Amino acid sequence: MEKLTIQEEEAMLAIWKLNGGFVKDIQQAMPQNEIPYTTLASTVKNLERKGYVQAVKYANAWRYEPLIPEPEYKKVHMGNIVQDYFQNSYKALVNFFVEDNKLSAEELKEIIALIEQGKTK
Repeated sequence: MEKLTIQEEEAMLAIWKLNGGFVKDIQQAMPQNEIPYTTLASTVKNLERKGYVQAVKYANAWRYEPLIPEPEYKKVHMGNIVQDYFQNSYKALVNFFVEDNKLSAEELKEIIALIEQGKTK
């Protein structure tokens, strides 16, 4: 699965949120819909070329539907981040956020509870 550019990821987030849509819909669903229509249309075409979306023709317009589920994309690319930046250690990843004051003790307790719940299932 090919890594997306920031602009492609933003477009995919909107497509996942909408579960597909026309370029105009995607543009409106993006947090900062200031991106020009033609630029977004090119970005969506790149997503189609990369196999992330499928174009379906409706009358004289194209609707773009996601081919790759959001959780699958996140799983692959988060794994790559952990591997590339944290020597494949999730502990190092968590420690990074703790040291940067992005993760509180309360949040760590919640994470531990989630892990323990997962072990009992």
